[in-house]
Amino acid sequence: MKLQKRDRALRSRQAFEEAVAWRRRSLLGAGFPDDLASTVAADVRLDLHALLQLVDRGCPPELAVRIVDPSPGEVGS
Repeated sequence: MKLQKRDRALRSRQAFEEAVAWRRRSLLGAGFPDDLASTVAADVRLDLHALLQLVDRGCPPELAVRIVDPSPGEVGS
């Protein structure tokens, strides 16, 4: 039983890491600087699609994060 729980936890962790990696690639492709893309990708509170739409409309990545961030100054916390 413990092995099954550990296996589920491992698969869950792997799925999360894959999602963060995908988010990071998407942000980098949209022009986010590497450090900001890594931080934002790991913060699942931030709406990736809203960020990408803002940047696609000409908003600088840093400003897009400030607009979408639910708690300013705490991205990645």
